[in-house]
Amino acid sequence: MGFRNILVPTDGSALSRRATALAAELAAKFDAELTSVYVVPEGVPTIFSGDKLYASPAMAPQYRAALRAAADAALAAVAKAADAANVRHSSVRARSPSPWKAIVHAAQSRKCDLIVMGTHGRRGLYMLGSQTLRAIAHTRIPILVCR
Repeated sequence: MGFRNILVPTDGSALSRRATALAAELAAKFDAELTSVYVVPEGVPTIFSGDKLYASPAMAPQYRAALRAAADAALAAVAKAADAANVRHSSVRARSPSPWKAIVHAAQSRKCDLIVMGTHGRRGLYMLGSQTLRAIAHTRIPILVCR
């Protein structure tokens, strides 16, 4: 059994970088393409968004620019890993209030036959990250979970 197109969701975190490294290694082994997806959350940012503070809705242009920059950096890291592994690659940007839906949709629309996702290092199936668990529950595409 081999893979033709491997999807790796990325948010630029250490966990997604770990998943990216594994996905690139697998893509090289199976002579598969590596597809990355970065999901941008829809909606107005709350006062706290991750480790950044947004003071007012007037910050929306800066927020959009920061999201674009974060997406560019995360997708570039996947491209760099793919290039280092001598693997064909492409990227997708998606906007969704439910990242798992965008991940599953990207995998289906790009005809991916494996998804490699990072998740938090908690123990037990029910302690997987909520986006990872939802993706697992809503697709028949195999998902390799990295911690």
